[in-house]
Amino acid sequence: MATKEQFIEKVTQSYSPKGASIFLGAGIFDGEIVAAAKVNLALKMMNRHGLIAGATGTGKTRTLQLIAEQLSNEQVPVFMLDVKGDLSGFAQEGRSNPALEERGQLIDYPFQPQSFPVELYSLSGNKGIPMRITVDDFGPILLSRILDLNETQAGVLSAIFKYAGDQQMPLVDLTDLKKLLSYLSDGQGAAEISDDYGRISSATSGTILRKIVAIEQQGLAHIFGEREFDIQDLFQKMDGKGVISLLNISDVQDQPLLFSTFLLSLLAQLFKSLPEVGDLDKPKLVFFFDEAHLLFNGASKTFLSQVEQIIRLIRSKGVGVFFCTQAATDVPETVLGQLGNRVQHALRAFTPNDAEALRKTVKTYPHSEFYEIDKMLTSLGTGQAIITVLNDKGIPTEVVATHMIGPRAVMGAADPQLYNDIINNSPLLQKYKETVNNRSAEEIIEEKTAVHRAEGEKVKAQKEVEKAQAATSRSTARRQTPLEAAQKTATTTLAREGVKFLGKLASGLLTAFLKKRK
Repeated sequence: MATKEQFIEKVTQSYSPKGASIFLGAGIFDGEIVAAAKVNLALKMMNRHGLIAGATGTGKTRTLQLIAEQLSNEQVPVFMLDVKGDLSGFAQEGRSNPALEERGQLIDYPFQPQSFPVELYSLSGNKGIPMRITVDDFGPILLSRILDLNETQAGVLSAIFKYAGDQQMPLVDLTDLKKLLSYLSDGQGAAEISDDYGRISSATSGTILRKIVAIEQQGLAHIFGEREFDIQDLFQKMDGKGVISLLNISDVQDQPLLFSTFLLSLLAQLFKSLPEVGDLDKPKLVFFFDEAHLLFNGASKTFLSQVEQIIRLIRSKGVGVFFCTQAATDVPETVLGQLGNRVQHALRAFTPNDAEALRKTVKTYPHSEFYEIDKMLTSLGTGQAIITVLNDKGIPTEVVATHMIGPRAVMGAADPQLYNDIINNSPLLQKYKETVNNRSAEEIIEEKTAVHRAEGEKVKAQKEVEKAQAATSRSTARRQTPLEAAQKTATTTLAREGVKFLGKLASGLLTAFLKKRK
């Protein structure tokens, strides 16, 4: 049977990386919190991605918070989704209480209140600085996802995006997309797209149009437009700390497909725009993806393929991604296999489905000589978790049940006045507050339509002129003036009399000739 000393030795060997690290807590052995068994996560391994999972109320959000705080202290910027609007407390020093004091004593990590630099963003623009993206940068795959298009409709949408790109028609907002869709399905552009991309049926275009209108009616169209959010603004540092950027979606949390897909679009932009940097001593940015199960529910193969590609390759750009959800089984295996750092809070096996999720989760962890993983997962308390991460050599560490440290900032929403001051005093508010209406597909199509209409009017006018000229010619041929009629009559009479005269003359000459012969 393993001893406490062996446990401390194993944990120390696994969780003592060289260089900077994130302190997560102290190991638990045989029900005892062992302060000497310190659990650290190498900072340089944060770009190997991670998973924070557990049932509701087990401490997932506070784990996100304590990791984000230490990243900020290491000058690593952080981006997080604030689902309930209760993470803005980062900006405010925490207040000590007996529970925090006790936790600090047990782990030998005294509570020290601290605040952190924060930027507050909002998709609606009501809870923070507006975040927008152009329809072009959102792309057809992600847009098909939020519009809930089938495979045929998604293919048509991709063809429309391809046409817009080839014809240099920027798709900035949904108005641009609706205009182009109408233009290509039943407008003058129908013939253009038919030759190179295939005809768009009225049924398909009508369905796509209705789903776009539905998004607009839900008041969500404003996330598409300009000025578009510049992802470089996620890399801010202030007062020697990394800025924690929070996207408050508390007022649109009834649109989970929209905000989860929007987050993926930000990751896609990071992937496309950032240079390759390889393995760094610390990540350039860590991206926390809360409520991750919403991203994958009912997703198409094309969509999942894009997610997998981004997660697999973005680490070489210096970006780490941590998914937060209730169970590891919420994440597809192809993505789960990319997540090297695991923090699993308690799971509850109240239903057959819960029991099955527990069984599958246990299988994802290596064998432990100190725990029966299934029993430990169901007996963990709030603020405790089973942890295995990658050490600084990229090797999975010993599985250890951990008593997590407490966050240093307020564990909740910031005071309303402070919240408003953060927004109003940010230079980014002036940058993104007002929308910009640049020339885009809508204006280009209107110009093309106007030119087409003008050419049509010109052709029509020319035909009218030709028709009038032809009518005048025919009328002239049918009607003559009195003088012209008299001239014609005189000519006809003269010709008739001339013929008679010539006939008589010829007859006379012939008679005279015959008489002379006789």
